[in-house]
Amino acid sequence: MRDWDPRLLIFLGIVLMLAGILFPGLIVLHYVRSTWALNFFSYTASVLGVILGFVGVAFYTRRRMP
Repeated sequence: MRDWDPRLLIFLGIVLMLAGILFPGLIVLHYVRSTWALNFFSYTASVLGVILGFVGVAFYTRRRMP
């Protein structure tokens, strides 16, 4: 398995969490039509973002420990 950089995981987690916030906001403001696929993508992006961010922080702290 590839040795993932924890900063990359944290960055991807932040991007996915922002996408999970941005799309529902656009739906509420009626810039984008609410569809099942977009709602599912927003939810999945939020959950994956939290998981990747958490894993990235765990790897980062583990790598920094003496």
